[in-house]
Amino acid sequence: MRGFKLDAILTHGVRTLASMGGEIITLQAGQCGNHVGKLLWSQLAKEHAIGTDGLSQLPDSSADRDDDTKPFFRENSRNRFTPRAIMLDSEPSVIADVENTFRGFFDPRNTWVASDGSSAGNSWANGYDIGTRNQDEILNKIDKEIDSTDNFEGFQLLHSVAGGTGSGLGSNLLEALCDRYPKKILTTYSVFPARSSEVVVQSYNTILALRRLIEDSDATVVFDNASLLNISGKVFRNPNIDLQHTNQLISAIISSVTNSIRFPSYMYSSIQSIYSTLIPSPELHFLSPSFTPFTSDYIHDDIAHKGHSSYDVMLDLLDPSNSLVSTGMNNPTYFNVYNTIIGNVEPSQISRAMTKIQQRLKFPSWSSSAMHVNIGRRSPYLPSQPNENEVAGMMLSNMSTVVNVFENACNTFDKVFAKGAFLNNYNVGDLFQSMQNVQDEFIESREVVQSLMEDYMAAEQDSYLNDVLLDDENMVGELEEDLDADGDHNLA
Repeated sequence: MRGFKLDAILTHGVRTLASMGGEIITLQAGQCGNHVGKLLWSQLAKEHAIGTDGLSQLPDSSADRDDDTKPFFRENSRNRFTPRAIMLDSEPSVIADVENTFRGFFDPRNTWVASDGSSAGNSWANGYDIGTRNQDEILNKIDKEIDSTDNFEGFQLLHSVAGGTGSGLGSNLLEALCDRYPKKILTTYSVFPARSSEVVVQSYNTILALRRLIEDSDATVVFDNASLLNISGKVFRNPNIDLQHTNQLISAIISSVTNSIRFPSYMYSSIQSIYSTLIPSPELHFLSPSFTPFTSDYIHDDIAHKGHSSYDVMLDLLDPSNSLVSTGMNNPTYFNVYNTIIGNVEPSQISRAMTKIQQRLKFPSWSSSAMHVNIGRRSPYLPSQPNENEVAGMMLSNMSTVVNVFENACNTFDKVFAKGAFLNNYNVGDLFQSMQNVQDEFIESREVVQSLMEDYMAAEQDSYLNDVLLDDENMVGELEEDLDADGDHNLA
């Protein structure tokens, strides 16, 4: 189990102020990851007054900026900005579409497409094998991008767990990054499938990818397609919802999570400082996002929104209909909550809402029951809103309801695996050299996911934190001598 490299871990939610954040490299794997990335970089460029060609749109490029572009963009001497992004896919069409939309924006050296004509074909095994064969080349691109940073903080991976490339190559990449950069924070924005799908092996792909998310990522923000489609229908009021709509919702979440990094104040100015509020132990690192309302800052439509007060928005974020993860659970247990409220914010309304929310939510006794709230700054470069009192909110919750996503994946997997269906599709590559290897990998991965679900259920008990501290694998010190936060006995 990969331990989260955060000083505030296992401290009952007590968080020390972190230093300013460093650079974050975005990895976009597969069709889903690159489709989401396309909308994300459009959003970030708009918030930082950067054109789709990478050139600053500010009238005076020498003027002091009211933002921090460095975590996500490289800037050269001619005021041209380049995303710190690496696009990966087994076939070229989606990456070509992104590059054609943003001509001159992305670094062409930071794109990788399988040169041997390989296709993952919706198979995790094929995607993983492609990643294995080309791992040195991909890591070389990542190393070169890291060379352009001054204070590299970590990675964020955009991908789906249900297909071939984002799931399989993404899993291979997670393992490689965990091994190569063990002290850098590795977060993912992971899209999980709906129960019904045209991809018959999606449950296999999901279980195999989920094992790597459990073992190799530090934090995973979960999206499920069922909720994405439901909320898209409500937000866009369009019967013909497509990926363009759902990916706008995901990009709004990522933009809001990183708002305090890109428009920094004295708190939550790094990935570390955000996730240390949310993750009480290494196992419990799966986070459920909520958002409301999706204003014109984040989506492209002509829908007018009435003004929402900070108080209303914070309470509305508790409504399951605003969650990007299907709940299906009454009175869930919350372990930690982090909100970002952006717009015309009245601090007294925030305080009033926090008091109300703490009365409504169920926290275990080991949790601090604290609401962590970032009063974010709306980009000064965005167009004026029709309603000057507009407020938008994003909530990340570490809560027991995320188990529903894992249970759905396991139930579908169990039905298909019990029949031995489609296993021949996975008997390929270096990882699966025999049918016995295939079956063993599936059984082990299913056990890892089951253990995660049991951990979340155990966390609802008052004794959870004591049990974690007594677990040898999760000890933060030794009986005979102290360890530092990195566990390397270097106390200097």
